[in-house]
Amino acid sequence: MKALHESPLATQAPARAGWKANPIIYEINTWVWLNQLSGAYDRPITLAKVPARELEALASWQFDAVWLMGLWHRGPATRASALNYLHEYRQALPDVTEADVPGSAFAIRDYRVEERLGGRDGLAIFRQQLREHGIKLILDFVPNHVAADHRWLFEHPEYFVCGALEDLEMQPNSFFSIGEAADEPLVVARGRDPYFPAWIDTAQLNAFDPGLRRALIDILIDIGDQCDGLRCDMAMLMSNDIFAETWNGYVGETPSVDFWPEVIPAVRAAHPQMLFMAEVYWDLEREMQRQGFDYTYDKRMYDRLVHGEAGDIRTHLQADLSYLQSNIRFIENHDEPRAMETFGEDRQRSAAALICTLPGATLLHQGQIEGRRIKLPVQISRGAQESIRPMLERFYRRLLREVSHPLYHEGRWRLVEPEPMHPADYTQNNLLMYAWTSAGDARLVVVNLSGEWSRAAIRLDEWLPLEIGMWLLYDILSESYTKHSGAALLERGLQLEAPPYGAHILRFDQNSG
Repeated sequence: MKALHESPLATQAPARAGWKANPIIYEINTWVWLNQLSGAYDRPITLAKVPARELEALASWQFDAVWLMGLWHRGPATRASALNYLHEYRQALPDVTEADVPGSAFAIRDYRVEERLGGRDGLAIFRQQLREHGIKLILDFVPNHVAADHRWLFEHPEYFVCGALEDLEMQPNSFFSIGEAADEPLVVARGRDPYFPAWIDTAQLNAFDPGLRRALIDILIDIGDQCDGLRCDMAMLMSNDIFAETWNGYVGETPSVDFWPEVIPAVRAAHPQMLFMAEVYWDLEREMQRQGFDYTYDKRMYDRLVHGEAGDIRTHLQADLSYLQSNIRFIENHDEPRAMETFGEDRQRSAAALICTLPGATLLHQGQIEGRRIKLPVQISRGAQESIRPMLERFYRRLLREVSHPLYHEGRWRLVEPEPMHPADYTQNNLLMYAWTSAGDARLVVVNLSGEWSRAAIRLDEWLPLEIGMWLLYDILSESYTKHSGAALLERGLQLEAPPYGAHILRFDQNSG
């Protein structure tokens, strides 16, 4: 194939140094995973002792990064709070016991790797093993709150949002006290999202306090010694505007510099290659990108996929490319229901094909590939046994092998507008189509988000310099070929049908035979 047309609108933005553009990230529930391995090998497995065959199996999926969720020390208060809800965990793990409950992974007492998981030295060993397989490591950071027994409550109470005794009396679920024996006990706010009840196992940090900001920068620099990237929990809650509105009357004057524009550059001064990923909602993705994040959660895309809104997704994909490239997309994670429950197997395939082949990062979740249905609470360390779905696993194997191709990290992307195949047929509106191209290579991605057969005609001459002769279109997901005349493709375009919830990734090969 001769060189393809290049569109300046589709040029890939440079990735953070040391990182691929459009990485595939795999989230692992660390405690659950190591417990599964310990059971499979009938011996304790920590991060220092992950068997080589398990690392090779992980690497075989060609993930660009692994996010180890929940490896920081949680502490006795976090666990004690979680034990109050033991009965609720039985929905996910019917034989759950107190021994299975270390507490919430997001009520952190100390940013040190839990010793039972291997400690700091074990993490260093595991990180080096990932590096040898070309995989980067992402860890958690929770900026908004800490565990309710964190040492700062005694050493630096100014780091917290504090109230008065009447706040505690009127809002006992939103405030707690320490030092009850004192004449004036310290009343501290529990961490919260303004739209939901407070997290009762946490203490709310004061994003406006300069001493706290310096302390968090120091923590992040230390975490940066141990990983390549950070997933920042509920990142928008620390933004000046949102924090001031949430805690109006409890905190002082808003600082002149926002939280993340102060913190992120300071961390990157020590770790220039550190990737920052934000969990963010409320349509604040662009704002968090402006404040320094490499990737922000694309929750709107997730919601539109859940509802099968092809037209809205097409509009979503008409945003400027720099924005699309700075989103991270998912169809499940530890907060959302399992994809098998939300989408089922067929819909999951089309949704997964979409998120994995768009500009931007992709987040896959432990158990998603196997088709697991049970969503695990982040307070427990063990999961129930579930059967896997071999055909779904095989689909993901093909998809991830395909998107590891340099085309998806270095190539050029553009939307393709489908046209009706017949005047009275409007099913092309069910289809999302886009192309990846580079010199000598091209892919056309076609995703049907509807439950009906859908048809479309696609003009190729705008982005693919077709020549007279025969062309083979190889469908990578079905591993099948169709043969086409170059003259016919130039005259009529490509005409195709997509089955309900079908997905195609078509590679264009000129047939020299």
